[in-house]
Amino acid sequence: AGVNLQTTQEKCAKVIKFMEDKKLVIFMTQMQYIQHSVFKLIGTDEEPKFVSEGQNMLATNNSVKTTYYFQKTYISFIFRSYEGTKENIGKYLACIGNTWANLLINHAFHAFYIGLISFWLARKSKDGQHWIERGKSSKLALKKWAESSSWTFENKWFLLEAEES
Repeated sequence: AGVNLQTTQEKCAKVIKFMEDKKLVIFMTQMQYIQHSVFKLIGTDEEPKFVSEGQNMLATNNSVKTTYYFQKTYISFIFRSYEGTKENIGKYLACIGNTWANLLINHAFHAFYIGLISFWLARKSKDGQHWIERGKSSKLALKKWAESSSWTFENKWFLLEAEES
């Protein structure tokens, strides 16, 4: 896994450099948040080198906020930080409804992971029913993706079915 993460980190750096050269600030900033997650999974405290425009994006752009909070939720979940997961998923859910469509396929993966995370939170929290409903909502969104491409998404939908049970 370490070699794959290192390769992913190197590819992130190349993509970020390309996006910086082409002045694709929104996509570059989103990729930097993904790169930061890779750094965390590798086990380093290294931070991406954000350009000033990217720092401002987090305050003003819902698509960037969505990526940021999704990555923070994902890392908290992977490291089993209940409080961090619960805090960041709330922030993610607050801005996902106002996100314009530059995420596209990421919405499917977000639906999968938010479903997994929601069912996990349901098992851990006192307000479990709220999280079960959130998980069901994510499962429904993923089912729509599975209908458009069963090869790619149906297995993820089945995994959410199993998590709900």
